Amino acid sequence: MNFFRKKTFSNSDEDLLALYVQTNLSEYFGELYNRYIPLIYGLCLKYLQNTEKAEDATMELFETLLPKVSGYEIKVFKTWIYSVAKNHCLQILRKEVPQIFVDFNAEIMESDSVLHLLEENGSKDDTAVLNRCLEKLPKPQKISISMFFMEEMSYADIAEQTGYLLKTVKSHIQNGKRNLKICIEKHQDE
Repeated sequence: MNFFRKKTFSNSDEDLLALYVQTNLSEYFGELYNRYIPLIYGLCLKYLQNTEKAEDATMELFETLLPKVSGYEIKVFKTWIYSVAKNHCLQILRKEVPQIFVDFNAEIMESDSVLHLLEENGSKDDTAVLNRCLEKLPKPQKISISMFFMEEMSYADIAEQTGYLLKTVKSHIQNGKRNLKICIEKHQDE
């Protein structure tokens, strides 16, 4: 399979992305994606360790992103596509490898009281406090916390949906849990 072809547009990545968002013409996103196929394919090959799987993953990613890309807030396309491609490969690997169950001890888990409140069976007072505290979180933390705990999405899924980097999602969730814990404890002391 020959992924590599000559560049046909001289526009910057940002211009091609803007043109695609404005016109919805796939040739603009196709040209932009094509610029990064060597990077994407190499990354997929590194993770999947199989040329056919890497080629399939590279093409699947294009097909998946084409209808969705205009919904993302993308600042630097190269960074964003690298993160999305990596998450795509990790999802493929996750489907292939059976999950290992890890028993977390609630006594040593950070923010266990917050995790308990995020469960659906909390009291009305607890739910009200949680909702007030969620509203006080910065928007990225609120979105990440809601997607992770309430929609049960993985870090990779959240990164793909929001356009955040994977490490940024982890940071938003960690900081969000800490801020929720502080807020909830403050309300419980009142």
